[in-house]
Amino acid sequence: MRAELPDRWFWLMKLFRGYARRYVRNHFHALRISQSGGAFPPPGDDPLLIVLNHPSWWDPLVAMVLATMLAEHDHFAVIDERALQRYAFFRKLGFVGLETNTTRGAIRFLHSATTILSQSRRALWVTAQGRFSDVRERPLSFLPGVGHLAARLSRGVIVPIALEYAFWWERTPEVLVRIGRPIRIEESMGATANDWLARIETESTRNLDSLNAETIARDPARFRTILEGRCGVGGPYDLWRRLKKWFAGKQFDPSHGAAMQEGQL
Repeated sequence: MRAELPDRWFWLMKLFRGYARRYVRNHFHALRISQSGGAFPPPGDDPLLIVLNHPSWWDPLVAMVLATMLAEHDHFAVIDERALQRYAFFRKLGFVGLETNTTRGAIRFLHSATTILSQSRRALWVTAQGRFSDVRERPLSFLPGVGHLAARLSRGVIVPIALEYAFWWERTPEVLVRIGRPIRIEESMGATANDWLARIETESTRNLDSLNAETIARDPARFRTILEGRCGVGGPYDLWRRLKKWFAGKQFDPSHGAAMQEGQL
């Protein structure tokens, strides 16, 4: 059974992704991807089931920024059906509703998701915890639907993505991302939904553990910067710092991290 997909407005999707980039840039110091993680996207044109943890309200906007790195893919995302009823225009952005508390809703989601992932160069983004969860919470406790979906697929790649938001040296936080080891559907054909759920949770936990450790290390060199926002404090404080640099004949760097390295803080 093939489901009817959302009637998307591609001009609105493009506009909203541009808005997401600006909004994230205005509220964060930087969006960084760990250099120790996997390639994004993985090689090939297989459909992608992208599985994320769900630490905050920002996750869908960050996912939209990351989606710009997959320019050749056709993107869809999962959202709670109640939110989709309130914000119906999300359907035009490729969002698919999920009723987590009814069998009928779960079946409808599986039909839609299977249809989406039946074609090459499509990506379905899923915050598999289904609720806001702290990045230190273990086990991750993904919703069982992601395992049932994986068991229904005949081809594709599952990509675990870990997200964390952390304050380092600036007044605005960092968005930190790590791409986990891709899981090819063909590697475990015939596995049960429970087996798939356990494997996806295991790989996602390993990926998030690695990101947690890199977050604690506070070393930007371990990351590749995808998007840069504002830095510095502004106002009289930065004006004084700028004047000091000008009198010394040096270039002014407003970042707090640069001032720490120079022993000014």
